Amino acid sequence: MWTRARGLLLGLAVLITAGVVIAAMRSGDRHGSLDPRSADRSGSRAVAELLADRGVTVRVATTLREATTAVGPDSTLLVAAPDLLTDSQQRALRKAANTSGGRTVLVAPGPTSLDTLAPGVRSTSTTRVTALAPKCSLPAARNAGDVDLGGEQYAVADGPGVDGCYPVDGLPTLVRTDSGEGDTVVLGAPDLLHNERLDKNGNASLALQLLGSRSHLVWYLPSLSDGSTAPDGGDESFLDLLPSGWLWASFQLFVAAALAAVWRAHRLGPLVTERLPVSIRASETTEGRARLYHQAKARDRAADVLRAATRERLAPLLGIASAHAHSPDVLLPAVAARTDPGDQGPALLLFGPPPADDAALVRLADQLDALEREVRTS
Repeated sequence: MWTRARGLLLGLAVLITAGVVIAAMRSGDRHGSLDPRSADRSGSRAVAELLADRGVTVRVATTLREATTAVGPDSTLLVAAPDLLTDSQQRALRKAANTSGGRTVLVAPGPTSLDTLAPGVRSTSTTRVTALAPKCSLPAARNAGDVDLGGEQYAVADGPGVDGCYPVDGLPTLVRTDSGEGDTVVLGAPDLLHNERLDKNGNASLALQLLGSRSHLVWYLPSLSDGSTAPDGGDESFLDLLPSGWLWASFQLFVAAALAAVWRAHRLGPLVTERLPVSIRASETTEGRARLYHQAKARDRAADVLRAATRERLAPLLGIASAHAHSPDVLLPAVAARTDPGDQGPALLLFGPPPADDAALVRLADQLDALEREVRTS
């Protein structure tokens, strides 16, 4: 067993070792897109370090509790992926932002989060990210000039404390609203915060003005480890975490497997007899069958086979048709006429009960042979 399995175990060990090594190599500063700890092309470590150089403390929050407890009047809350938040999380986050009186920056929010996090702002369409001119009176945008924006396009009603900047076809991709309890900035795309684009156009200027207006920055990265995502704050089971699409896909795969089984069953067709690849001696077949009977202790089946074979051989010797070979009323009178009346009754031998043990089965076989010889020689 070890000889057969050692190759598989060795391959499995190599695979596990390679996975651990790769995971260790990638577990350094790589965190993900829009992460202020990440130095990747899509990370935001560069803007975080620029803010730190200007005296702004940057705190990363991965749970709703961390984000809501860290905000205050002297803080800016950046939400990296608002659409990933559940309805209850959005309501709790909006309540904390309104209470704090600070600034909230939403990065590329869609229709699922705007109604709660930015009331009055509506997502209408999307456009490609490119260098856009501010075309608004917002000081931060006018100072920054052209920046890489686009993505989500928004519609907002004109009014006091409302600014719509960097429009495409008349629809802004940056919106700022001030409700008197703190302002909210909506960015249509996250590209200007990425490391690879921060040095282009006025991206760095706009990022520093939007995120550095307060002395503290809370960078909220929603994660699956956040316990507030569970309904009513409870724990979710494994099935609760599976999206509904997986359940429908599993059902479809089950139906497909059943149809494939039916299709293949029809293609099998009737059984086809084939010649044996080698010739087997009759004695070997007999011995093999006998061993099977002995192993199963099927003395009754063995006795029935012996008696039936004897009856089939006696019938032509007695001039009886094969169809009546197993009929006691036809066979027994003919056998009695050809045997000695003093012998054991042929009825008991040919149609009697099954033997009680192996020795009785052997005696039955010997007696059937003797009966057949007597009929042949009479």
